[in-house]
Amino acid sequence: MAYMSQEGYDKLIAELHRLEAVERPKASAAIAEAREKGDLSENSEYDAAKEAQAHLEDKINRLKMTIAEAKVVDTSRLSTDSVQILSKVEMTNLTNKAKMTYTIVSESEANLREGKISIKTPIAQGLLNHKVGDEVEVKIPRGSIKLRIDKITVG
Repeated sequence: MAYMSQEGYDKLIAELHRLEAVERPKASAAIAEAREKGDLSENSEYDAAKEAQAHLEDKINRLKMTIAEAKVVDTSRLSTDSVQILSKVEMTNLTNKAKMTYTIVSESEANLREGKISIKTPIAQGLLNHKVGDEVEVKIPRGSIKLRIDKITVG
């Protein structure tokens, strides 16, 4: 089960609709067009179109599974006492005094440009269940960093 925001869930539904309503017909049209070009045994366009369709169907099926397993979290019921999924955490890197803000989200909602990190990342795992003022040491691929939690809000 993947916990996520309503916004994240809505994006998944929109992407599924786009894949089924726009990309699937395009893939079928590409196959039909390639088929019209003759001998299928030596038709690389046909093979490529069939492979693209298989990848698309795989993507659609994975998306459907994610949606089926999704649990939308009512953000109004979330606590800001400690870090949990959908917490927006303001923190300070105690080594270089850099301020960072991340919202902890499900894997499918993660987007670093938007400041959304997956709950499965080392930083998110290190912050979970900690409170404002806590200093946590998080092991990351390049060693470890020490973070102080300055503020917790609901993402």
